[in-house]
Amino acid sequence: MTNQSTRAQELAQADVRSVIHPHTVIGAPTEPLIFDRGDGAVLWDVTGRSYIDGTCGLWQCPVGHGRMELAAVAAGQIAKLEFYSSFGDYSNEPSIRLAERLLRLAPAGIERVFFTNGGSEGNETAIKLARLAHHHAGHPERTVILARTGGYHGMGAGSLSATGIDRLRAGYGPLMPGVEFLGKPHELEYGANATDLLVDELEKRIAAIGPEKIAAFVGEPALGVGGMVPPPADYWPRVQEVLRRNDILLVMDETVTAFGRTGHWFASEHYRIEPDMIVTAKGITSGYIPMGAVLIGRRVLDLADGVQFLHGFTYNGHPVGAAVALANIDILEREGLLDRATKVGERLLRALRPLEELSHVREVRGVGLMLGVELDRDASAVQSGARTDGVIVRAAGTTIVLSPPLVITEEQVDELARVLSKHIRTVGEISP
Repeated sequence: MTNQSTRAQELAQADVRSVIHPHTVIGAPTEPLIFDRGDGAVLWDVTGRSYIDGTCGLWQCPVGHGRMELAAVAAGQIAKLEFYSSFGDYSNEPSIRLAERLLRLAPAGIERVFFTNGGSEGNETAIKLARLAHHHAGHPERTVILARTGGYHGMGAGSLSATGIDRLRAGYGPLMPGVEFLGKPHELEYGANATDLLVDELEKRIAAIGPEKIAAFVGEPALGVGGMVPPPADYWPRVQEVLRRNDILLVMDETVTAFGRTGHWFASEHYRIEPDMIVTAKGITSGYIPMGAVLIGRRVLDLADGVQFLHGFTYNGHPVGAAVALANIDILEREGLLDRATKVGERLLRALRPLEELSHVREVRGVGLMLGVELDRDASAVQSGARTDGVIVRAAGTTIVLSPPLVITEEQVDELARVLSKHIRTVGEISP
């Protein structure tokens, strides 16, 4: 046995003995695939085998792996000021500079930034702030949160309560009361007049609940964990109009979609909307260090003017995270990665479109460089088969979801499409 094989076996056994991984069965661990290093859109495991990264782990690394300039920025900031609390009137220069930068990039109407460590914390923050703002403005009855079936907003008490994926909620009840779920904005389920049906449902639900009881609507611009599902083009402008008419705040969860994934800094621009709050994380640092932010608009600030926001997390405004985020945004701008997301995403979508001719493939869809392939059966065999051929993709029920680094090369895109197509065709030869 080689030294690499011995090391891999020792690490796998130690992992099985010591670690509980997210989304695994407690008491029934399996040996993991252990990654050792990465560069661009390629990962290597501890045995030295390479893989094309088709998912960015959990869609968080637009600039790709192995960026030494980000490591250098993190090290430099740690050497200067590793951390100090930003509660109350304490601050640090990197977080101030990052807030200014984000406000320049954000859609119209966004005026302030509240820092977090990730998407779940961001959605907890947005839900609490929406309720608090209404309460402070003299509308304490406005507590209901509208969310959608298939939406994913995190694993906290509030963020999970707004997550519309049943299997993720099972066993954790009772969850936070006051969340109402609406339909999934997917033409595959609703047909060509999906927007008409969904807007009609929204208006009827608001009338049934009473607009005076609703604080906010929380939604992803395009569903991420729920299957990489872009909505109909006219969906969000029409939803926003209904919400504005009823004084309901709009919270866009852009944990997945911000920082280039859809070809824009924020997918809200792509869908021509101006949210009251935007939740971000993941791509803000390309995953090099945990960091997130909630971008807050004028309507929320006006409602909350004068209230003390007794909310926060130890690592709010972390100077190392902020410094890395600034350098990450520099890379996205300097290398034109937003435009590249559109170009490369179209190439991958074209390569996968022929799969729709197969009887067991229901849909191939995408926006920017986030794509989904919907099957009529469980997709886990495709995930495992692709891995054997050196490609990492992720199965979510009957869907294969894709969100590779924006730096992925055209040759790597073609290989990803070839391997994925091969295994999707293979599962079609097996009875579901």
